[in-house]
Amino acid sequence: MLGVTHSGYILVIEDDVNIRTMLQLQLERAGYRVRTAEDGDDGLRALGEERPDLVLLDVIMPGKDGYEVCQLIKGDIGTANIPVIMLTSRSDSEDKLRGLGRGANDYITKPYELGELLARVRNILQWSRMQRDANPLTGLPGNVAIENELRTRLASRQEFCFMYLDIDNFKSFNDFYGFRRGDEVIRLLASILLGVVSLEGSPDDFVGHVGGDDFALIVEASHAQQVADAIVREFDEKVPKLYDPEHREQGCIETKDRRGNILKFPLMTVTVAAVTNRSRAIAHVGQISKAATELKDLGKKQKQSVVVWERRAA
Repeated sequence: MLGVTHSGYILVIEDDVNIRTMLQLQLERAGYRVRTAEDGDDGLRALGEERPDLVLLDVIMPGKDGYEVCQLIKGDIGTANIPVIMLTSRSDSEDKLRGLGRGANDYITKPYELGELLARVRNILQWSRMQRDANPLTGLPGNVAIENELRTRLASRQEFCFMYLDIDNFKSFNDFYGFRRGDEVIRLLASILLGVVSLEGSPDDFVGHVGGDDFALIVEASHAQQVADAIVREFDEKVPKLYDPEHREQGCIETKDRRGNILKFPLMTVTVAAVTNRSRAIAHVGQISKAATELKDLGKKQKQSVVVWERRAA
């Protein structure tokens, strides 16, 4: 396997030092980047520091066992999309069902065959990338996953709210400060969305990154209002801190064009276009997309952060 290069960062959570070391060596020889953790708490800390593409998780560990760690990973909207393969010496179907019931994506029984392990790792990573279509800047699911999530919600006939978010005046900030500072804005909004949904939403809520400065949320209709309001509040509080003090105090970026004319660009705001099936039936994704685009265009005409709700009835 030497010389083979795969793209992927794998977190191994295993309390047995011999197995942990062997897994690291085998995976690194296969071309993966690997970090190890000796127990559940150590593994959760590692997750908080850098998001892996895959978690290999031992079941029997001191403190938090693998089932509990898996449930915590899958119950956090920021890590729920990370695939988990559970490792155990148990082969009973009940144990496997218990792990799968906590959200595990696959199960390998120790002692394992190296070929089988690498094949399962490769297949899970490939499946995960196809499912998530993740944006490389934020790690959030992209357009394919967003559409699939909407179709699932529509098929289930549950009440939900789709929110399309767009940063106003982002281009002027990006042009003036450069792409690196622009990326900070995009990552900030991603962080705000994950944090707000974690506090105000539910584990079933979905956060996606359409691309650029556009994002999508799919949340339960019952708490959509507080989620939207909290996003606007946090964005308006945090985004000015990304400007240089001079522009923050002026409330705008002031510069000159080639002819020496003074140009002023307002501080960034956020438009949230909210479409819900709570008051009317929605048959397909195209209806949601069309309504959200219309609402976004309406919201961007305003000079402050705003949530624009669709008010059409069935």
